[in-house]
Amino acid sequence: MKRFYKQVSVTPDLGILLDNRPVKTPAKATLILPNAALAEAVAEEWRAQGADINPFSMPFTGFANAAIDRVSADPAEFAAGIATYAETELVCYRAGEPPELVARQAALWDPVLRWAEQRYTVSFTRVTGIMHQPQPPETLERLSRAIAERGDWELAPLSPLVTISGSFLIALAMLDDAMPAEAAFDAAHLDELWQAEQWGEDDFALEARAAHRKDFLAAAQFLDLVRA
Repeated sequence: MKRFYKQVSVTPDLGILLDNRPVKTPAKATLILPNAALAEAVAEEWRAQGADINPFSMPFTGFANAAIDRVSADPAEFAAGIATYAETELVCYRAGEPPELVARQAALWDPVLRWAEQRYTVSFTRVTGIMHQPQPPETLERLSRAIAERGDWELAPLSPLVTISGSFLIALAMLDDAMPAEAAFDAAHLDELWQAEQWGEDDFALEARAAHRKDFLAAAQFLDLVRA
């Protein structure tokens, strides 16, 4: 789409105007942000566009659209979809060898499990290998409730945090300000980084991880802005 506007402004009710036209979501709802910090961040994405509008350079706008069009339509169902990742929680599945990888997983992943166990009064089944083992039903139920209690604007960026990391608990720790974004990304990609250290990696793997990191950090920043 060609850029069709000159001025971008934030309205008193925290909507976005392109000249005198309000920004709409893909479902045609008026885009209204929950606070001034996020409204200004979204407005800045629109200001930064060149002759062509590139939606991929506007992650905050995309998350805002998702909060309004997707999450608000059925927050309980959206939260339940995220919570299913707890059934195969990444940090519960450990390598049996080599000792160096076992130690690194313990150093980065044990604190996440301890935090979740203390924060939510739950327990986890730890597994050596990749064969699926079910988590305690009461743990899954408690974690599902914890996510269902969150608002639409927190759930929208939480979805990519979970899917990119592959870890429900790492994303939940970020949501509770118990883990910084950069450390969370590296912890979630521990196995991949370990393999790269041992065998090297090609340009495709580097490019893919850089793209995932960019998306992950954008979602984390959006979450910070929601709570600003």
